[in-house]
Amino acid sequence: MNINLTMLGQLISFSLFVLFCMKYVWPPLTQIMRERQKTIAEGLEKAVAAERQLEQANEAADNELGEAKQQAAELIAQARSRANQIIEEAKAQASEEANRILEGAQADIDQEINRAREELRSRVGVLAVEGAEKILQAEVNRGTHEAMLSKLAAEL
Repeated sequence: MNINLTMLGQLISFSLFVLFCMKYVWPPLTQIMRERQKTIAEGLEKAVAAERQLEQANEAADNELGEAKQQAAELIAQARSRANQIIEEAKAQASEEANRILEGAQADIDQEINRAREELRSRVGVLAVEGAEKILQAEVNRGTHEAMLSKLAAEL
């Protein structure tokens, strides 16, 4: 065995193997690697786009949340102002009702005073007649002296 001949055979075998790999194995592998690289690049682009969309969605959600808080604050302010308005209306109605009650009570008092005056006038008239009877020791006829008694009651 000659080492040079073995080396030459190995060189030819290796060259044929390399040519075979370059012709039949290497192109499909490079094609697969290019496709994989392209898929990875597309995935990265989609991930970046999704990240941008997520940021936009977060910003939109923050904006909506801010608007909702603002609307809630406005509603609360409106509710408070309406509550104050209702309280003021209730105070005004209560004041009017108190004034009506006071006026009614004053009218009742005035009526009672008038009734008491009338009653006192009639009693004074009766007492005057009785006093006059006792003084004169005679009977005074109420029917005949009604005009005089009415005049006396009116003066009182």
